[in-house]
Amino acid sequence: VYASPKKDSPHKASVKVNELSLYSVPEGQSKYVEEPRTPLEESISHLRHYCEPYTSWCQEMYSQTKPKMQSLVQWGLGSYEYLQNAPPGFFPRLGVISFAGIVGLLLARGSKIKKLVYPPGFMGLAASLYYPQQAIVFVQVSGEKLYDWGLRGYIVIEDLWKENFQKPGNVKNSPGNK
Repeated sequence: VYASPKKDSPHKASVKVNELSLYSVPEGQSKYVEEPRTPLEESISHLRHYCEPYTSWCQEMYSQTKPKMQSLVQWGLGSYEYLQNAPPGFFPRLGVISFAGIVGLLLARGSKIKKLVYPPGFMGLAASLYYPQQAIVFVQVSGEKLYDWGLRGYIVIEDLWKENFQKPGNVKNSPGNK
């Protein structure tokens, strides 16, 4: 009851926001003006726009080859560690397998196909004598892949044959063309 204002007391004038010193509005309006570019800045800008496709291509190639290079480096480090702590008898076996490859290269004189077949064949034969279990697994996996490739080739040839020679009304198969 005591806190309510009396009806006969004069009404105080309210203060506006812009009258408060804390909320004062600056007098002048500021405007941002960009400085003109210098010739050096212009030439650098043109150079950047010219080189942008090439740099993006390089970044894309880098991002694609980086994981491959990292795995190659890891493989190299693993191979180095393996060769540093090679099991007993590894280096003599490696020498025999390498010698078999050189013999295959010497026997393959004159023919490019022989040079592609003999050295890996002789090396594979020598390696299979020392590592028969791994050779069996390798032959099984290679056989499956060769069968898969052959099956794919057969399907492609069959589709080409059907497209070219089995169409109705084809000039090659028409009865009046015999």
